[in-house]
Amino acid sequence: MTRIVIRKDHSGAYRQLSCFGHAGFADHGKDVVCASISVLVINTINALEQLAGEVFETVVNEEDGFIRCDFTGSLQERSIFLLDALVFGLQNIQKEYGKKYLQVKFEEV
Repeated sequence: MTRIVIRKDHSGAYRQLSCFGHAGFADHGKDVVCASISVLVINTINALEQLAGEVFETVVNEEDGFIRCDFTGSLQERSIFLLDALVFGLQNIQKEYGKKYLQVKFEEV
């Protein structure tokens, strides 16, 4: 199962995005759930950096299916929109395939 933890501060600002594990929906190379999650997350991270010009810390371990982004400063409005779109997509995958394969969790920091 893939676990996504989205951390926001008390004002609702994004502070961290963490992804853990592989979905386990199908065999490696045929797992459409894992591939969908990966595309959404990696595309959003790339867009935040290359299109929006955000600066943030990223830690990745592909073998374990781990990625974490730490947002230290205030994000631009378009970056917030990109993260909102990511959350929307992830929640739709969770609804479609179930919490057995993807769990999206929010925490306040």
